[in-house]
Amino acid sequence: MDYRRFFDDAISKLKGEQRYRVFADLARDAEAFPRAVWRRGEGGPEVDVTVWCSNDYLCMGRHPKVIAAMQEAAQAHGVGAGGTRNISGNNHPIVELEAELADLHGKEAGLVFTSGWISNLAAISTIGDILPDCLILSDQLNHNSMIEGVRRSKAERRIFRHNDLAHLEQLLAEAGERRAKLIVFESLYSMNGDIAPINAIADLAQRYNAMTYMDEVHAVGLYGARGGGIAERDGVMARIDVIEGTLAKGFGTLGGYITGGASIIDAVRSYAPSFIFTTSLPPAIATAAKTAVSLLKQGEGAELRARHQRQSMLTKHALSAAGLPVMPNSSHIVPVLVGDAELCKAATDMLLDRHAIYIQPINYPTVAKGTERLRITPSPLHSDAHIAHLVESLVDVWASLKLPFVEQPNIVEFRREMPAHAAAEAQCTFPEFFKKAAE
Repeated sequence: MDYRRFFDDAISKLKGEQRYRVFADLARDAEAFPRAVWRRGEGGPEVDVTVWCSNDYLCMGRHPKVIAAMQEAAQAHGVGAGGTRNISGNNHPIVELEAELADLHGKEAGLVFTSGWISNLAAISTIGDILPDCLILSDQLNHNSMIEGVRRSKAERRIFRHNDLAHLEQLLAEAGERRAKLIVFESLYSMNGDIAPINAIADLAQRYNAMTYMDEVHAVGLYGARGGGIAERDGVMARIDVIEGTLAKGFGTLGGYITGGASIIDAVRSYAPSFIFTTSLPPAIATAAKTAVSLLKQGEGAELRARHQRQSMLTKHALSAAGLPVMPNSSHIVPVLVGDAELCKAATDMLLDRHAIYIQPINYPTVAKGTERLRITPSPLHSDAHIAHLVESLVDVWASLKLPFVEQPNIVEFRREMPAHAAAEAQCTFPEFFKKAAE
């Protein structure tokens, strides 16, 4: 049997559906981020590009204090963990990190995993299995890691329409007060940039005797007085039973975690196979992560968050003023709708080849077919000049590919929930080409 043929056919199918992904060979420049060096194929020239799609939202991955902490810990402890947490991998830096994270979210305990994907898979499936006759209620747009956690559990599951409180209440009422129920949702949905009605979900959980599990992956470090996420910003952390996050985005390092009541965390630690049998996070990474979390709790974190919000909102206003189809939301995510997989890939290729801008196309299955988009993530280190170049470049790409402009962009929507400091600082004048772009 020609086994290779099956793999070739699988790849051909992806290419035929315009879903085949090509990785750009990039070398990030820590001293000059968002600059990176793009290697154009083996033996090809090296080109300086601007990265506009990084999830290192606050650029903590290149923070001098975070780098120094990692270097010192690697020198002191070595570069590996040496085993699972149950054997020899329970290093002191990871214990300190878990305490730092529990404090961040106002919880009794925390548990660190090697990735945010694994933390969701392990925690949701384990909690669902421990609760007797549990019904898991999962938001329609939950991340793949959460979906896999729900699927891995033996619990019954029901999907509620995205952010639809009436549908969620209907499902809770049908289950009855006495049945164990786990509501699984995200605080900030990263492909659309919209935010969950956390307090209202907590009200329903209280009314119908349900437990809550919330993913703050795209919000930790970025929102709240100390970087605790949307729940901290909205003053509702105490109302959520389990808060999950990542160390690989706002905190700029690697790993995932959950925080919650001591007994919940201990149960996941003791029962989740994907935690028990996985080598633990190395001490150097744990130390770097703890340093990033600690820094973002302090005044420097507030300054970075303010700058980040300002540049995100400025980018939205500039793109919208140029007539580009920005999908409205009140978060830092800037999705620009393309609506076609092939054109989405063509747009990103043109941005890279012609304008030295790197943005990865977002196609199915990450988003639904017909909603393909560019997902732009401004950072505190993207300057106003970077934004001007981005808009000018996107206008050129839109015109070259004959993609539709928005005739009357609605920028009022962006101000609705914009932080006051960002709204004030976003009052600026743009280069003349912003006006010309929509013509």
